Amino acid sequence: MNLRAIKPPHETRTRILDAAEELFMQHGFESTSMRLLTAKADANLAAVNYHFGSKDALIEAVFRRRLDPMNAGRIAELDRQEKDAGGRALAPEAIIRAFVGASLRMIEDSKNGGRNFIRLLGRTYTDPQKHIRSLIGQLYAPAMERFKSAFERALPQMPRDELVWRIHFMFGTLAYTLAATDTVQLIAGCKPEDRYDARLLEARLTAFLQAGLLAPLHDAGDVKKAA
Repeated sequence: MNLRAIKPPHETRTRILDAAEELFMQHGFESTSMRLLTAKADANLAAVNYHFGSKDALIEAVFRRRLDPMNAGRIAELDRQEKDAGGRALAPEAIIRAFVGASLRMIEDSKNGGRNFIRLLGRTYTDPQKHIRSLIGQLYAPAMERFKSAFERALPQMPRDELVWRIHFMFGTLAYTLAATDTVQLIAGCKPEDRYDARLLEARLTAFLQAGLLAPLHDAGDVKKAA
């Protein structure tokens, strides 16, 4: 027996996850067949079933591999900043940066699949499959609740329902930025390298999101009358 030809289980699992991540990003979840996946991963169906059990479990593993450490990093950064602030409420800009920075940095990671995953994540926000959107919501829930609390402390004067909507818009803007970095060329013809410069994106996005978050409040009754 050629022992060198036997691949370690963790290596096979990683290859399957890498292949699934890329194929789901390119073709979507429904259109990625198991035959296509096993060919890309250089693995057989038995190996996929052994490591994941089902396609749904594989999809969950693809997201957990990236989102769990990403959200843990976001919360850790927020914890660090709050500790440094000595109990004072953070500035909204600092909270925004703590949230968007982790995902924007993945845009720069073209070698280890980070960029593929970010594009996949952006695609998922518009995917019609309810169970996948539900999964993403579950994975994000602890981080979103943690950041919502930080914004409530930073903006005590803002009505809670208004703050929830503004956080929703903030999250949607980030999602579109991650999913459609190519689109900016259609609008402005920017330099290609700027689309994947995390520091530039973070500065631009933070300024934009902060302006929206702190925009003047409008009376809901007046808005309804105007409509």
